[in-house]
Amino acid sequence: MKTLKSLLILMILTASFNAFSQEKSVELLNSELVNDKGLNMYVIERNIPGAGNLTTEELQAISQTSCGVLDSMGSGIKWLHSYVTGDKVYCIYMAKNEDLVREHAKKGGFPANSVAPVKVIIDPSTATVKK
Repeated sequence: MKTLKSLLILMILTASFNAFSQEKSVELLNSELVNDKGLNMYVIERNIPGAGNLTTEELQAISQTSCGVLDSMGSGIKWLHSYVTGDKVYCIYMAKNEDLVREHAKKGGFPANSVAPVKVIIDPSTATVKK
């Protein structure tokens, strides 16, 4: 039952994100890559075997740990959201630099197998952008 509930939550979040991204223009999305506080967007890949089988309670505990570490680090880093797959978690962060992302991972006890700055965001509306 917990797995079904988690799947339902993930489906709702995915549908919401898809609707959200399709409503925004590519220019607006790309303007969010660096916000007014000088934070850049990063994608973090975390190899966590069995991540897709974590319970709601386990995901909540991990989220609480992450938020606690972020609170202690100040305004130079912010967690936007994460995508949990079978054996990986992909996180989207805003941060002043990659070092802060890696520091958060170390302090929280999370792997950060890959940290990549986002250069451009594309979505279905990219196909119809006029030059």
